[in-house]
Amino acid sequence: MSDVSDWWQTAIIDMEPGKIAFRGRPVQDLIQSAGFVETIWHLVLGTQATAGQLRILEAALVAAVDHGPQAPSIAAARMAATCGVGLNNAMATGVNLLGDVHGGAGQQCLELLQALVEAGPTEAAAEALVADYQRDVGRHIPGFGHRFHRPEDPRTQPLFEVARQAADAGVNLTYLTAAERLQQAISQGKPQGVAINIDGATAALYGAIGVPAELARGLFCISRSVGILAHAWEQGQQGGRNKGPTPPHYRWTYTGP
Repeated sequence: MSDVSDWWQTAIIDMEPGKIAFRGRPVQDLIQSAGFVETIWHLVLGTQATAGQLRILEAALVAAVDHGPQAPSIAAARMAATCGVGLNNAMATGVNLLGDVHGGAGQQCLELLQALVEAGPTEAAAEALVADYQRDVGRHIPGFGHRFHRPEDPRTQPLFEVARQAADAGVNLTYLTAAERLQQAISQGKPQGVAINIDGATAALYGAIGVPAELARGLFCISRSVGILAHAWEQGQQGGRNKGPTPPHYRWTYTGP
């Protein structure tokens, strides 16, 4: 380092007295001309998005905002709100539960979709990918199957329709085909079929607009934080103290001596 100013280096923001610019765009210009989704793209991805990419990103963010108090991230935030913490703490509690199984599966699914797109999303390639994954990792394929929504997740087809309608030079619809090929492979031998869930649907959309797999998890966190905030705020307005995962008259199953 030649100077202490090199301690932090960033291409995201240039700020000094009287000046704020995000990746070279003055904040006053963004306030007047850019929407929130465009600003997310501009700051995080740092490229010029196409109209199709922005429409698809917006749809993906809208679709994943909430899935009810049974979702761990929402339940935890509501419980935290009854413990006397602030909204920021309740939100952090919920977001911190978005791990590999809940919320983070979109990243894992996008990695599978990328592999299938590179191989060519044929039925045979999808079947081979599913077989390899189930042999090496486990039977559950991230992004597919839902305990409530069978055989279809009500969010998936509307998301795919938005992607197809908004497609332009910045959109690669092969990722949607890859998701459908995986669904077909996973559903073989199952009379009801297996849904492409919200993790799989948003993974396909994020792949279509060029989002890196690891970043898919972060974008899901942005989306779900809206629902987490709404539930934490509602719970705070309802009152109640130290609400646990079950009502007081329910008792857990004891398995000790």
